Amino acid sequence: MVFANGSTPLETSGPYRPRLADARLEQLLANFPAVMLQGPRAAGKTTTAARLAAHVVRLDVPAQAAAFQADPDAALRGFPKPLLLDEWQEVPEVLGAVKRAVDSDGSPGRFLLTGSVRADLQSQTWPVTGRAVRLNMYGLTERELLGNIARDERSFFDKLATGDPGSFSLPRDIPDLPTYVELALRGSFPEVAFPDREPSLRRLWLDGYLEQLLTRDAASLDQARNPAKLRRYFEALALNTAGLAADRTIYDAAGVNAKTASAYDQLLENLFILDKVPAWHAHRLKRLVKTPKRYLMDSGLVGSAAGLSTRAALADGELFGRLIDTFALAQLRPEAALSIERCRLYHLRTEGGRHELDLVVERDAGHVLGLEIKAGAAPNAEDAKHLVWLREELGDRFIAGAVLHTGPGLYRLSDRILAVPLCALWG
Repeated sequence: MVFANGSTPLETSGPYRPRLADARLEQLLANFPAVMLQGPRAAGKTTTAARLAAHVVRLDVPAQAAAFQADPDAALRGFPKPLLLDEWQEVPEVLGAVKRAVDSDGSPGRFLLTGSVRADLQSQTWPVTGRAVRLNMYGLTERELLGNIARDERSFFDKLATGDPGSFSLPRDIPDLPTYVELALRGSFPEVAFPDREPSLRRLWLDGYLEQLLTRDAASLDQARNPAKLRRYFEALALNTAGLAADRTIYDAAGVNAKTASAYDQLLENLFILDKVPAWHAHRLKRLVKTPKRYLMDSGLVGSAAGLSTRAALADGELFGRLIDTFALAQLRPEAALSIERCRLYHLRTEGGRHELDLVVERDAGHVLGLEIKAGAAPNAEDAKHLVWLREELGDRFIAGAVLHTGPGLYRLSDRILAVPLCALWG
């Protein structure tokens, strides 16, 4: 892949680095005939899926795609299984062929599909309902980058549910504030997440990725007629990531109308670049706002879009907090998929903002975890007041809560509420 500014993905070398999605992907492939691995472009989906494939067909390569465009059913025949069909959205007709192949032989482990566009974008290109299961994959977490997966297979949320500070371990090197900002600005894409990459090369790659996203990728969905307007809108999103800014605040800043802004939101969600965390609703809690909270999926793209340096981010307290929140959620999303119990992520805010929580995690049987993300280094009881409120409101449904912070301290703040360094996610 060559980006619009002429840069190309940096080659990652060395042995395969295990991903949090590995075990789940293997389990799904062993039990279902087709598995679709979906997520942002260049998140490592192909590398992860190729380990399990007997053969790989790259549908973004014209020479390999030609046979599937001409006769996808015939093209599927003869390949050893599992067959990986990479970037399926380049030849969407292949989904119909997969459906027909699975209908005739539903044995597990036949097909892997990877794509960088939300699979059910258009109903006519989504014929594999009931035939393929989907698994989301995101950029590299610090835990994956450091190889701390096999050592403790529990997710962060499983550890928090114990309510015991002893369930967490910290890395030998505790990041300071500038280091956290550098990690956030580096981003999570494998091609730039390795420590031997020069910062200038990382920025070049991220700038090229963003240019590709806002021109070629957006145009491929036929929803972005004006790349300049889309770029302005993306920059407004970057400056308001992890926030509850009113829709009008964002589209006015970008100079677009409400209809265009809504279309851009849907476009960026379809490309797995924008995540809208829904508002949490509970019958026992009244007057909760219903507005979703917008996050860019990758904090490195926040820095690229806003032209941020480490110094500039540290000098702007509000933007620094948003950057850390976005970075933290990028670490937490894959942990939710790893959890023993299903985890559904929400945010909470009461009307008027009297109570607000960055994340409410709903688990099985309606049990709830709460998270506050703070850029400060020494949280106290005041920082935990919204968690205490939620605990008192929910009673036994509230399992545990944590204030995730940028300091070194791991300690108890209140009953079932801990102060946990953000780096405990990869310790």
